[in-house]
Amino acid sequence: MSNDNTQAVAAKAMDVVNAGLAKRYRAERRFRAYGMISVGLGMLFLSILLIDIVGKGHTAFFQTQMTFDVFFDPEVIDPQGTGDVEQMRGANYATLLRASLAEIFPEATGRRDRRALNQLISNGAPYKLQRMVMADPSIVGQTLEVEVPASDDADMLQKGYIERDVPEESRRLSDQQLAWMDTLIERGQVAKRFNTAFFTNGDSRDPELAGIWGAAKGSFYMLLVTLGLSFPIGVAAAVYLEEFAPQNRFTDLIEININNLAAVPSIVFGLLGLAVFLNFFGLPRSAPLVGGLVLTLMTLPTIIISSRAALKSVPPSIREAALGMGASRMQTTFHHVVPLAMPGMLTGTIIGMAQALGESAPLLMIGMIAFIVDVPQGFLDPSTVLPVQIYLWADSPERAFLERTSAGIMVLLGFLILMNLFAIMLRRKFERRW
Repeated sequence: MSNDNTQAVAAKAMDVVNAGLAKRYRAERRFRAYGMISVGLGMLFLSILLIDIVGKGHTAFFQTQMTFDVFFDPEVIDPQGTGDVEQMRGANYATLLRASLAEIFPEATGRRDRRALNQLISNGAPYKLQRMVMADPSIVGQTLEVEVPASDDADMLQKGYIERDVPEESRRLSDQQLAWMDTLIERGQVAKRFNTAFFTNGDSRDPELAGIWGAAKGSFYMLLVTLGLSFPIGVAAAVYLEEFAPQNRFTDLIEININNLAAVPSIVFGLLGLAVFLNFFGLPRSAPLVGGLVLTLMTLPTIIISSRAALKSVPPSIREAALGMGASRMQTTFHHVVPLAMPGMLTGTIIGMAQALGESAPLLMIGMIAFIVDVPQGFLDPSTVLPVQIYLWADSPERAFLERTSAGIMVLLGFLILMNLFAIMLRRKFERRW
């Protein structure tokens, strides 16, 4: 009887165990399904976001151009015939374009009609004629075929963002302007070209002339300052705290503060930069130098934490072997430990630089939100950066700035992706597995 009871109890226990295993397996399958659903939803939302950005911004890489036969009238450009460069530079080149339009549309005789007709051409078109004359004064007196940018409204019409079938008062172009545009299109004088100005110009009040080159150079100068300061300071601090600092309350306090600083909102660093670098030291506003200093403070905790993690990943046997061979503690650290930890340090630094490239809140506090047309030529010149440039465009009412906002986001995302890919390549190339 005892054997039968034992077998019955064992069988019952096995049934309980099997039932519990089946329950745990079902829970594991549900957890996997939840994880796959979460990943799928995340990828779906990310895809929707990227598709929306690309859909709105890809048209900014093309710009509507108009072609006219322009007579470089000497009476307008050089009325005295002296060939004075300054006089030719200050000539009214818009008059030449208006004359070309008047030849095509002689019926536009009233002031209002002429003004509406001239609004089809960009305000920057006369400057192209000026640059042509400055490059080759011999063209004065000749008639040349010139391609100039269309206005933002004409550009939006060509790209399909202005609907023709809505009432005239509900769109930015009148019926007469639409008729003029159709005539130019039929004559083959309107075409879309790759928008090189988007990559070579600075900011502008006219959307068709606005570009990212000034913001890109400002970001470049700012990141140079940030990298030149944050990398050596962050690595030196990590090496000291991990390899040389004694374990006491003071170092514990430093470590706690570093970890806390990594979670401080970025705008707080902007307030610190405003109080210290601008108000106390008197550094120039909107300068990449000040922006780099502010972002250095912001990225230092990230670089220190990642560098310490890289140093901790080096096996203790490396240190013990070097010390056993007679190397000093400093020689062990800088000849053996730091070179092995350097890939992790570089990866953390690049991630910190990518974070700094995408920051805008701290830069708003030091004046880098200003409208700046000129492309910066140095670290002390007024400038803006890509995130702030995107913010300024997003706040503009013109429809053409919407596509430039999305295009700027695409360029910024491209830089961030390249920086992260570079970090991954460094990790895979130099990573040591122990």
